[in-house]
Order: sequence, then structure tokens, then C-alpha cells
Amino acid sequence: MDTTQLYLIIAASSLIAVAMIAAAGLRGFSSWLDLKRGELNIMRDRDAPTPSTTSRIEIADLKERLRKLEAIAAGVDL
Repeated sequence: MDTTQLYLIIAASSLIAVAMIAAAGLRGFSSWLDLKRGELNIMRDRDAPTPSTTSRIEIADLKERLRKLEAIAAGVDL
């Protein structure tokens, strides 16, 4: 067997091995994506409670306080 033939056999087998590994990785990634899609669908199907008016007012108040504190920290007069 010639060394050129040996190198061709090694190159071809390496290429086949890389192709097999890539195909297995692609299949695994596709399955992982399907799993994550299923998890998202389950989370989306759950009824998310709507925030009450009181909690919305509290959040708006906190945002206003934060804005004022940031203005004070930046040295801006309100």
C-alpha cells in the first residue's frame, strides 16, 4: 500500500467521522430546541395573574422615586 493511499484513507475516514459527529450534534440540538419550545408553550398556557391596580400604583410610585434618586445622584435639580 502506497503512502498516498494511506493518507487518502485516513483523510476520508476522518471526514466521515466529523460528518457523523456533526449530524449527531445537529440532531441533539434540534431535540433540545423542541424541548425548550415545549417548555415555553407550557409556561404560556398557564394563566398569568394580572397585576392589581394597587400594585400598579405602587410600582409607578417606586419608579418615580427611583427617577428622583437618579436625578439627585446626577446632580440635577428637579
